[in-house]
Amino acid sequence: MKSLDKKKLIKIFAELYPDPQSELNFKNDYQLLISVILSAQCTDKKVNQVTPTLFKSYPNFKQLALAKVNEVENIIRAVNYYKTKSKNIIATAKHVTEEHRGKLPVTRQALEALPGVGRKTASVVLSEKGIEPAFPVDTHVFRVSKRLGLAESDKRDKVEEEVKQAFTPSLWRELHHWLIFHGRRVCKANRPLCSSCALNKMCPSSLS
Repeated sequence: MKSLDKKKLIKIFAELYPDPQSELNFKNDYQLLISVILSAQCTDKKVNQVTPTLFKSYPNFKQLALAKVNEVENIIRAVNYYKTKSKNIIATAKHVTEEHRGKLPVTRQALEALPGVGRKTASVVLSEKGIEPAFPVDTHVFRVSKRLGLAESDKRDKVEEEVKQAFTPSLWRELHHWLIFHGRRVCKANRPLCSSCALNKMCPSSLS
């Protein structure tokens, strides 16, 4: 995209979504990490439905590390891949408790060493915490970035690099949320609402 187009895109996104924040509900570092792990291949809405009970039952890494898998499974059953995620969040809690004294690790290497934490999850945590600029690519970011012509690759890591090269690091966090919001509300996977999209005149994939 040309520089003028990118500026226009940012301007429109800022007007559409003036307060780009995560739609996951969390109050501290522990809740942030666990919520993001649970959100993989699952909607934030579903995660937000189960985490109040989960965090009430296990309020920190130390308590979750002592949890029984079947008890956690019963709480997060509504979440996709709940069996695998139950094992992962307990294992992660044990690792954080034993290796990091119960505190969230703040480097990418340490985060990605945790069970159930890949590049995207680590990027979300680093970005939300303001530790370092990051551009997490989930299914919405991947789809909308490609449709807008911000990236061409069919691989998520390559899409991440393409978009990061096109925008300054100070914009990555907001752009990440803008693309998610737009993907959820307008640029949907199967039936994008192109005719009512504020970007339809500049989007190369517009059907309107």
